[in-house]
Amino acid sequence: MKQLVLIFLIALSLLACNNVTKAPSEAHNNNAFFLPPPTTYNYTAIDSVKLFYREAGNRNNPTIVLLHGYPSSSHSYRNLIPMLATHYHVIAPDNLGSGYSTHLDPTTTKYTFDMLADYTEKLINTLQIKNYVMYMQDFGAPVGYRIMMKNPKRIQALIVQNANAYLDGLTPKRQNFFRTAQTDTSQEKHDFLYGLTSKDAIINKQYVFDLDSTNINIQSPDAWTHDLAFLRSKKDRDIQVQLFKDYNTNIIRYPKWQHMLKDNQPKTLIVWGKKDLKFNYKGAEAYLRDLPNAELHLLDAGHFAAEEKTRDIAKLILEFLSKNGIE
Repeated sequence: MKQLVLIFLIALSLLACNNVTKAPSEAHNNNAFFLPPPTTYNYTAIDSVKLFYREAGNRNNPTIVLLHGYPSSSHSYRNLIPMLATHYHVIAPDNLGSGYSTHLDPTTTKYTFDMLADYTEKLINTLQIKNYVMYMQDFGAPVGYRIMMKNPKRIQALIVQNANAYLDGLTPKRQNFFRTAQTDTSQEKHDFLYGLTSKDAIINKQYVFDLDSTNINIQSPDAWTHDLAFLRSKKDRDIQVQLFKDYNTNIIRYPKWQHMLKDNQPKTLIVWGKKDLKFNYKGAEAYLRDLPNAELHLLDAGHFAAEEKTRDIAKLILEFLSKNGIE
């Protein structure tokens, strides 16, 4: 009997030791590391040119299309993409003439926002994306609104980040800048606009002009370093000059875009860097005249809020889409 009890106690002891040994492994399995989906880097041929786009997330999930601004590319969303791709399928294209997309010679091709929108829409159609959420920043607004005007019902929701559609967001001086960029055809004006694509202008008049000591250290120099890599040649800089000259066509269309928004009432999230001096926060508040149900957040950031407040914006987007049933 004593031997049986001893054998039992030994067996019980071995079992306990075995459980202790397995505990860390079991804990590891029960708390597996969470990693976002990988981002892929792709080209698609559209009408004899190549358009580049970043893609991440499950294609069976709703799609978010990220439209970038000047002077950047889809690179501006490099940090935002994996955060959104945890729940959504994300596409971020480079405009024709920007980033890794084809840079057609501006001496033989006139760059306009109509052309950018046309190619971006063809890319979306080629990827067989029927309905999607559209995120717009800066130049992304005139591209996005042109696409949306053709078929507003394809847009499941709008995310507006320092993307103007109202004169309120432009000071009289800024309005005059765009107007004269279109109407003044002098060499002097051209040279002035060309100067805005220089290294000094890209860094100091685009990226850090609206930053202060509280947020300058969270603006990555990777942003302008990447942009400048695609603005090294005269051809590349002239492409952006042509778009400066065409920008007033967007301002002229503001009333039509506003009417479209008012008529269709898309679900809209506005996340706006309130320190932006070029597209000021009044442009964000103006959306509420036509979209009274829009959700507005003024962030402690500048024009490139997605660079400064990536996590904040990702959280706001995920919460907004979830509570609006887009998931």
